[in-house]
Amino acid sequence: MHAIVYFKALADATRLRILNLLMRRELNVNEIVTLLGMSQSRISRHLKILTDCGLLKYRRDGLWSFYSSGKDGPGAELLSILSDYLFSDTELSADYERLSSVIEEGYRQKAGFFDSLAPEWDEIKYAILGDFNVSGAIAERIRRCDVAADLGCGTGELLPYIKQKAKKVIGVDKSPKMLELAQRRLNLNGIELRIGELEHLPMRDNETDAAVINMVLHYLLSPDAAILEAARVVKSGGSLVIVDLDKHQNEQMREKYGHRWLGFKRKNIEHWLSEAGFMLAEFAQFDALNDLKIDLYMSEKRK
Repeated sequence: MHAIVYFKALADATRLRILNLLMRRELNVNEIVTLLGMSQSRISRHLKILTDCGLLKYRRDGLWSFYSSGKDGPGAELLSILSDYLFSDTELSADYERLSSVIEEGYRQKAGFFDSLAPEWDEIKYAILGDFNVSGAIAERIRRCDVAADLGCGTGELLPYIKQKAKKVIGVDKSPKMLELAQRRLNLNGIELRIGELEHLPMRDNETDAAVINMVLHYLLSPDAAILEAARVVKSGGSLVIVDLDKHQNEQMREKYGHRWLGFKRKNIEHWLSEAGFMLAEFAQFDALNDLKIDLYMSEKRK
């Protein structure tokens, strides 16, 4: 009986704490260990119990494992019923507050990380992309429009290319140093730079006709949240171009360049686009250095 298995798994305070966190956000083992202040062996044992019974799922990404609550099946239905009880529990709420604090601190550290990389950013991109002109490939796919936005614009290399197609261009980045370098390198006539997170864009609803997320998703905790946020700011009938690495196993990208995700499977990006209200219009793949592949997704927001 599924009920007995589920309730045995739930009859433990630590497992309830783990579920409470993973129903809100995907986390890796080290992050759960940090949040709950327990040993890795203890956390791993509880994760195995919850995963074996179907209440959790995990994905391998290189040497890392990421856990989240199941999204379908009887286990997911049970968690949906229990969510109100878990989320309203005062003791469990303390864990969520710690999670929120850790996420905020992660954002600050990531901004500092990008600040430190800013002077070498163009060289870092070349070390991955080689001679492939990703900016040109993106610009070719943007229709002439009033407003376009580069979400995660870095030092602004792409902005002049987009400006050829749009009367006004908005560049958004979390790193003040990146934006400072972008300001130095650009003629800002018709280009506006804004500081902000991709998951919480400093933009109005339906503010742009076209948006680009270029080689950014692999740094994010929740790439799907960034795509949903892009859908908020793109007008109906507008376009979103996503460029990122295809799924790979090169751990150097994580160790040397801070990538959280080792690229993405095409089906995952297409699923996130569809969930956000976009229709895929074109998929293209290009060669990069070190046997890596670059995937380009051209999509249109449903009217």
